[in-house]
Amino acid sequence: MTAWPPPALVLTAGLGTRLRPLTTFRAKPAMPVGDDTLVGRILQQLSAAGITQAILNLHHLPATITRVVGDGTQYGVHVRYSWEQPVVLGSGGGPRHALPLVDAETLLIVNGDTLCDLPIRALWDAHEASGALVTLGLMPHPEPGRYGGVTVGDPRIVAVAAPRDTEPQESAPTVLAEGAVTGFVPRTSPVPSVHFPGIQVVHRSAFAELPDNTPASSVGGVYDGLIATRPGAVHGVVFPARFEDVGTVDDYRRTCRELAGDATGNVVAPSARVASSATLRNTIVWPDAEVPDGCELDSVIVTGHVAIAPGTRASGDIF
Repeated sequence: MTAWPPPALVLTAGLGTRLRPLTTFRAKPAMPVGDDTLVGRILQQLSAAGITQAILNLHHLPATITRVVGDGTQYGVHVRYSWEQPVVLGSGGGPRHALPLVDAETLLIVNGDTLCDLPIRALWDAHEASGALVTLGLMPHPEPGRYGGVTVGDPRIVAVAAPRDTEPQESAPTVLAEGAVTGFVPRTSPVPSVHFPGIQVVHRSAFAELPDNTPASSVGGVYDGLIATRPGAVHGVVFPARFEDVGTVDDYRRTCRELAGDATGNVVAPSARVASSATLRNTIVWPDAEVPDGCELDSVIVTGHVAIAPGTRASGDIF
């Protein structure tokens, strides 16, 4: 049995295709959100929960992640890297490839491109009590019809709403329901389900039999096989939680404003340079980017990779 805290594997190797053109400049987890990045915020959350060791898997634009994370010292987490080349290995193949770096029987796996305040220690405790190989951290659906869902063998979970303004819990985390995971359903399914934001506790044996360096999925692959052959091996615990997706450019804009925007909806990185004569509204300015004199920008993302001429007027563009 692995003692708390377990090592964490943060999945940061994805291509981020729905975020193009932003992901032609940075890997999705390296997207700036105010004074940090998505992956930086995730590592801060892990550290606050008591996690001290993390592995990040890398594939797309890896230097944009390693440059901001380094060895993790600034986040209070010791970070190592699992490199995936020439192809990205997926949510099953990625953990399999990282196993040689995992010096524990059980690990925490977290998506590296979404934000969720699901209580990690409470999930760990539920996993230890369940005897399952895999325990999924679940939450009520934030947007039924947009995301696929998870079905759990407990009828209490079927109709719990998940407002975006869910407040972080100050007392012991509330468990809305838990039980054996019975399946996964597509977003168009009428079957009542809950949302899986990508936080899970997993025994290494769940991935150990996969061939290394071969793409594989957890949901839609490894976990489905476990459900079919070993009922109860995949457990689910439903908590109230807040979830922020960064799947599309619009999601990215919304998340930045909600987490780091000022009164005008602007999110300007501390190292950005904005001329005093420039006017910004609902605009995101990345680290080291420059907005010159006389610009009027509305709902623009300034990456710094495309020069902006003085006096530019733009709305909804990406520079």
